[in-house]
Amino acid sequence: MHHIVDLETWPRAAQFHFFRTYQKPHYAVTSRLDVSHVMARKADGVSPYRACLYAIGAGLHAVPELCMRFRGDQVVRHEMVTLSMTVPTQAGSFGYAYVPYLADFGEFDAQAKALIDQVAAGQDLAPNTGERDDLAYLSCMPWLDYTSINNALPGPDDCIPRVSWGKIVDHGNRWDMAMTLEVHHALVDGQQVGAYFTNAQAALDTV
Repeated sequence: MHHIVDLETWPRAAQFHFFRTYQKPHYAVTSRLDVSHVMARKADGVSPYRACLYAIGAGLHAVPELCMRFRGDQVVRHEMVTLSMTVPTQAGSFGYAYVPYLADFGEFDAQAKALIDQVAAGQDLAPNTGERDDLAYLSCMPWLDYTSINNALPGPDDCIPRVSWGKIVDHGNRWDMAMTLEVHHALVDGQQVGAYFTNAQAALDTV
């Protein structure tokens, strides 16, 4: 389900038209998030990886602009965005999983585990070839505590957000990690990026 955004009343319409002319309209912001609560919950069986997926979904859905996509000069807002992440397979390659976001962590966690396990068992690559835009692309880099990152993008008309996150680091009294949100400036400003990280952190603190 999606809604058409009225560009006559949308406060960001001028910015939308302005940044649609850019050849390189994407930008990425990296911030460190506290995952101490998540790591403490490992003893209860909580997967830090799936907790991060849930927090990303919560952050995205708390910010309407991150659920918006443009189709030419039209802008639509999706009510629900599916999380699409890379999953290593048993054969040594990777495939893409597609996990619809659910607001209840327990329900989301069970669904995510089942769908990811299917891909890990050897499901086909199944990339999105442009047929749908109700997605966010996710990629975890658990081997590296990075400071910045950006993604391969097909061109200036790609407006699907990318979220990456890195190695969880033990600082003795707390655990944290880098997370990056990459967006299209025609749809998303710094204020919305800040709101994303605030809501993602809140979700990590309450899983």
